[in-house]
Amino acid sequence: MSSPTKAVAVTEPDGATEPDGATEPEGADRSSLLQARRVVVKIGSSSLTQGGGALDPEAVTAVADALAARRTAGTQVVLVSSGAIAAGITPLGLPARPRDLATQQAAASVGQGLLMAHYTRAFAAHGLTVAQVLLTADDVVRRGQYKNAQRALERLLALGVVPIINENDAVATDEIRFGDNDRLAALVAHVVQADALVLLTDVDALYDGHPSLPTSRRIAVVASAADLDGVVVTQRGSGVGTGGMTTKVTAAQTATGAGIPTLVAGAARIADALTGADVGTWFRATASRPRTRRLWLAHAAHTRGRLVLDDGAVRAITHGKRSLLAAGVVGVEGAFEAGDPVELVSLTGVVVARGLVAYSSEELPERLGRTSEQLRERFGHGHDREVVHRDDLVVVARRR
Repeated sequence: MSSPTKAVAVTEPDGATEPDGATEPEGADRSSLLQARRVVVKIGSSSLTQGGGALDPEAVTAVADALAARRTAGTQVVLVSSGAIAAGITPLGLPARPRDLATQQAAASVGQGLLMAHYTRAFAAHGLTVAQVLLTADDVVRRGQYKNAQRALERLLALGVVPIINENDAVATDEIRFGDNDRLAALVAHVVQADALVLLTDVDALYDGHPSLPTSRRIAVVASAADLDGVVVTQRGSGVGTGGMTTKVTAAQTATGAGIPTLVAGAARIADALTGADVGTWFRATASRPRTRRLWLAHAAHTRGRLVLDDGAVRAITHGKRSLLAAGVVGVEGAFEAGDPVELVSLTGVVVARGLVAYSSEELPERLGRTSEQLRERFGHGHDREVVHRDDLVVVARRR
């Protein structure tokens, strides 16, 4: 099964090795990891577990040792770690990772404490204190919660603490799904204004074919989306984790599009990866850092509904950088409250932007097509505000 994202062919092969002939183009600048002031590192469940899916304390210790070395060298480190559900499998006597949501939540509730206990001991051996930070999608979507998370993480780093972040699986609903922690790591990297993101996986790099084929070659550097043309990735992950190389590539593209270079590398080479060695696949930053609001609207928001716009409104917001007014809205889909993220779509259903809507789905229909003057006449002064203000709007596709 292929993905629209052009990336690598993947299964998670045991002992996949880097083929001869992989070379790194000039100017890749992996050495920037050594000079990085702040790095976000993500590791998945399959890299932290042993046979049968039980948590592997030695794997946890290896991660802590490598990160502690970077911390001692002066780099602030934020760890995004999966593994809570996997850690709860054995204590609950489960034969494998549960498929139903309720049992996943139970396993996460039991396993999160065990996971943190191992990390606490491993980092304490290096004189470092860790902090547990559990996030849900709303924490990187809702503006107030986003800022609270940002302040908390900044303060922890200033105090010399290593934040360990995981999705709050014990209470999450649709957030427990394929690859969320890869996406979360990319968003966290922007929240903390990291200088680099490192995504660790079971496969040692991105390949131009199936990693087990002798003809496949490691893709050492991805400088732009064009470097992935013709490369295909399947969505198969391990039996313990939920992600695969597809989500690593998507997360890398999210981060690099926000000005954060990203390394995708094998967890077994974590120490080499963090010191700028020629391992894995280095994704160069492809854009400057956007405003925080722009990033979470574009990549973090779970939209609650859709607003259908006429052609004039589409042109105004995509090319004129204007706010969306009620006069340009011709339809409302879904149920949402004021302040929720929504998709803005053309008459043909193409998503052209995302934004925070100023009205609920109950309030908006009777305002459709009305000018600001008509809104004041009908509803009074103060009720003629924009449907989506331009400061709360991000264009995701431009219409000619």
